[in-house]
Amino acid sequence: MPQGKYFRYGYGIIIILVIIYLMTKVDFLLNPIVIVFKTLFLPFVLAGLFYYLLRPLVHFLVRMKLNLTLSIMTIFIFLLGLVVFVVLEIVPIIQEQLNNLVANLPQTIEEANKQIRNIPWLTKVLNQNQFDLPTKLSEYAASIISNTGYVFNSIMGFISKVVILLSTVPFILYYLLKSGEKVPEFILRRLPSEQREEGHETLREMDSALSAYVQGKIMISILLGILVYIGYAIIGLEYSLILALTAAALNVIPFVGYFIGIIPSIVVAFIHSPGMLLKMVIVVVIAQQIENNFLSPQVMGKKLDVHPLTIILLLITVGAFGGLLGMFLTVPLYVLLKIFASHFYRFYTISKLKKP
Repeated sequence: MPQGKYFRYGYGIIIILVIIYLMTKVDFLLNPIVIVFKTLFLPFVLAGLFYYLLRPLVHFLVRMKLNLTLSIMTIFIFLLGLVVFVVLEIVPIIQEQLNNLVANLPQTIEEANKQIRNIPWLTKVLNQNQFDLPTKLSEYAASIISNTGYVFNSIMGFISKVVILLSTVPFILYYLLKSGEKVPEFILRRLPSEQREEGHETLREMDSALSAYVQGKIMISILLGILVYIGYAIIGLEYSLILALTAAALNVIPFVGYFIGIIPSIVVAFIHSPGMLLKMVIVVVIAQQIENNFLSPQVMGKKLDVHPLTIILLLITVGAFGGLLGMFLTVPLYVLLKIFASHFYRFYTISKLKKP
């Protein structure tokens, strides 16, 4: 049997493919593992996000002579107060705007039809393609109303998931904040002594990149949401809070998230009037310029060092499989793999050169 380097690589690939094939034949053994993974994945992801957001605050309180446990509990109490404030002050406004949106849905559809009829070229294109937009909009509205029961069940399912998350994420987060700094030491102790220095540098760079991405992206999204909400409130755009929250939430997806997030704003502004649409576009352009020229450079800098084209290709590929969560996670995971691969290759090259 040939024993060359490339043949050994080929044997390894064949063995991996055979193992994967055999695993597909015993899926009844893998199903429990998959269920456990799906159950724990989101709580651990959320706990990890909060860990990187809250870790600087914990370090600050520790430097202020509070012990670690008291620092964590102080932050938890503050978060609890923030949640209570949101529930009492913000949620009623969102609920009111949602109720108004549902109640005004038929009138909104009629206003959309009027606006479309006022645009000759758009009406012509729809007629040429035999697309009856008013009928389609009415059908969509009827479908939404008729599926109220399904929507209610979906909301109840979502609430149950939120309850599960609220009951698990704080415990995971507490132990991450309390013992997370010991994880790199635990990993390094498992490495041979000659590899620990390179391993320490690798873990340090991975932690720095992940921290910069999580803290920067979420902070920028919050600030951008505030800017957009203020702008919408100034121009008098309906459902301003819901639309601003949508834009802020989707902005965590690099490059394309902001543009996806303002689509509902475009629709609402267009239905209102062409003048409102123009004002809305001015608001989002100003907010984006503030983000690109002031917020992003100050908060995130250029720590990720990933080409924009690479990010777009990753988002397109992963978005088809992992949805919005996958699109949010793909960039930091790519950066971590890139750092690991570069250090592994450098260590492998140095080790090879040292061999007699």
